[in-house]
Amino acid sequence: MQQVTVIIPNLNGEAFLEECLSSLRRQTCREFEVILVDNGSSDNSVKIVKERFPEVRLHCFTVNTGFCHAVNAGIRMSDSPYVILLNNDTVCDERFVEELLQGIKRRPRSFSCQALLRRMQEPERIDDAGDYYCALGWAFAEGRGALASRCTREKKIFAACGGAAIYNRRIIEKVGYFDEKHFAYLEDIDIGYRARIAGYENWLVPSAMVYHAGSGTSGSVYNEFKIRHTSRNSVYLIYKNMPVPQIILNSFFLAWGFFIKALFFWKKGFGKEYLTGLVKGIRMSQRENKVVFQKCNWKNYVKIQLELWYNMIRRIRSI
Repeated sequence: MQQVTVIIPNLNGEAFLEECLSSLRRQTCREFEVILVDNGSSDNSVKIVKERFPEVRLHCFTVNTGFCHAVNAGIRMSDSPYVILLNNDTVCDERFVEELLQGIKRRPRSFSCQALLRRMQEPERIDDAGDYYCALGWAFAEGRGALASRCTREKKIFAACGGAAIYNRRIIEKVGYFDEKHFAYLEDIDIGYRARIAGYENWLVPSAMVYHAGSGTSGSVYNEFKIRHTSRNSVYLIYKNMPVPQIILNSFFLAWGFFIKALFFWKKGFGKEYLTGLVKGIRMSQRENKVVFQKCNWKNYVKIQLELWYNMIRRIRSI
């Protein structure tokens, strides 16, 4: 049995796949397998994998089932104790797998460890050095645009970016798989949040590096699909992970957070899409999906709440 399985969800990633998969062939660690889950691509993605990368296990859907469903399918196909999620629009440093595997193994309470994502076109700059969440209901990436040379220390983060991160399979089985109601966007914050509630940790391991093109599947930073799903999932994320008293405690900040975002997207020409997403998020928030509050986790909720306030201050200062 392999130590780790690299799972790559793919949708029309023809332009990126060869470089991505070739970088995995150059890894110093060889104790891993690769599973590519194709979500109904209409380009030559599947053909490229079959002809040029026969070592890759391929699982194909006829339609786009969503990022979360594809990732879960890959996890269920594997039997390794750890899984790495990797975006198709990345190129991995040769020590990527080895550094992530060592990073999560040396921390028994670690649910996930994220690699340092650098910009493909500006490799000296950070694309994502850990994902954070705040009391305004905003998720944000640490260090975006900063010099990567300054990021050398391993540190705890709120959640790992699912574009290049390793997860402990045993803990996934405990806290639950990626929530397929998300379809795409904020699903990595959600699963990291659930792990935090249960008392586990998420870490950044900057010695593991990937170079990320960004928006390789969605095609742009802002588009209708992305904005509707992100705003919808932001409401669902709050309802699902926060007990009602915590929602009330944060209600003032959340209201301002959604208002500011609405103004931002209105100026970008996507105000209708953002508001439509919020309404859909309210409708999809059902009691059966809510994380059940357990008294044994109350200290974790307190710690998370303090982080939400602290991260809010950090985020406002960075604007």
